[in-house]
Amino acid sequence: MNAVIAPIPKSGALLDWSLPIEGMTCASCVGRVERALQGMPGVVEASVNLATEAASVRSAPGIGLADLRAAVEKAGYTVGESSVTLAIEGMTCASCVSRVEKALLRVPGVVRAEVNLATESASVVLATRQIDEAALVAAVERAGYVATPRHAGSGADSGADAGAGAASRRSREWWPVAVAAALS
Repeated sequence: MNAVIAPIPKSGALLDWSLPIEGMTCASCVGRVERALQGMPGVVEASVNLATEAASVRSAPGIGLADLRAAVEKAGYTVGESSVTLAIEGMTCASCVSRVEKALLRVPGVVRAEVNLATESASVVLATRQIDEAALVAAVERAGYVATPRHAGSGADSGADAGAGAASRRSREWWPVAVAAALS
């Protein structure tokens, strides 16, 4: 329910958005957010639910996440955010970093994407509570790279495998430093 849904529209198709709204405490707050969203040109329908702290908006294709956020913030509230970190494999240069960032920013609901070549990771901030990791991974794969969600305390880095995972990463990570030192 709280996922940002913005399918690629066919010409003239309406977009459906579900945004987490933070800071609402009463029915008056709900009314204020609804009026702010409904007052936007291109918004066909907007409803806000205090219990789920979410706004459901149906809009024309020209309305984007930034427009909706601006309307909510103008009303005095914020659109909630959550973040996820992805491990990215296959990047070799700054062009690769740029390509991955652009691919992630095209995923509906992504507010920011920062990719780090040295750590082979991407930090993604979304305007949603429920993260669609599959959509993020698919976007990176369409760009030509491999992405895996990193979860704190899970995977190869948890429990007994933590030492082996760290040793494996260290053995992979020494050669770019050696090449950089030799070239400088």
